[in-house]
Amino acid sequence: MKYIELTVHTTTEASEILADIMWNYTDFGVTICDKNDIIALQQSKDTTYWDYMDDELTQGKGEEALVKCYIAETEADVTIPAILADIQNAKELGDGALPFGSLEDTKRQVDGDDWVDVWKKHFRPIHLGKIVVVPEWIDYAPQADEHVVLLDSNMAFGTGEHETTSMCVEWLQNFITDETVCIDVGCGSGILGISAVKLGAKKAYLTDIDPIAVESATHNATLNTVAEKVVVAHSNLLENTHIQGDIMVANITGEVLKMLAPSIPKNLKAGGVLILSGIIESRLELVKEAYAKVGMQVINERRKGEWFSLVLAHKK
Repeated sequence: MKYIELTVHTTTEASEILADIMWNYTDFGVTICDKNDIIALQQSKDTTYWDYMDDELTQGKGEEALVKCYIAETEADVTIPAILADIQNAKELGDGALPFGSLEDTKRQVDGDDWVDVWKKHFRPIHLGKIVVVPEWIDYAPQADEHVVLLDSNMAFGTGEHETTSMCVEWLQNFITDETVCIDVGCGSGILGISAVKLGAKKAYLTDIDPIAVESATHNATLNTVAEKVVVAHSNLLENTHIQGDIMVANITGEVLKMLAPSIPKNLKAGGVLILSGIIESRLELVKEAYAKVGMQVINERRKGEWFSLVLAHKK
């Protein structure tokens, strides 16, 4: 089978948005190539990622990121224009709050499934405290205190590599008990809700507006043998949802987090903890103000790269 590889030039900040858009149109793979990720991994304490590498890769900050996806050649004439149109719409909706870069695109034909093997080589186990995110094709033996979260080969909507996802997983480990009901809003791959259950939560309720994300999260819950403790719902945020959680986590953009705020009194138990991520600096105060209005107070704040995460609790 022949595929068209679509590559779009963008920025680190917008790369996840482009990847999410591409996943709406393909099951054949999406990848982000970002020099800044290489620099961050090379500087991290975890040396298991690297053997040898070109020293030039760590010189200076990357000016752009490349986001690639693969489309069946027979569908490319219709699918690629739709992808590019959605990317332009996302840029316009952002109204300049997030740099999207040049958005120059290139296309090339690739044969068979050779690209799958290349793509898989980029993924390795990701250690996030007690959670280790492992691609399902890798045989990983966990340490005694580690909990493995497996993600399948269509790792859409959050793998643990991105700063926003990793901060949420790390925060969760401070609050989970065996009585915890966790709500994951905008669940994507389901990594956060599944991590909560792996850490001991009694139940996790996951929602996403994207049916592909719902399918991915449902599959990953089964893959991790936690399906009996995980409910995945196709929902716009917490619309028409009355379940109450002890912990709620939402890794979405600042504007969408603002839209979520009015649901908090209905869906988060008194004394509950709210973990938010996906916030760029220019939207940080907007998010804080929205949640202060519904009785939430920031009890912790963290930054990784260009992204912020917040931990909030009900005011007493």
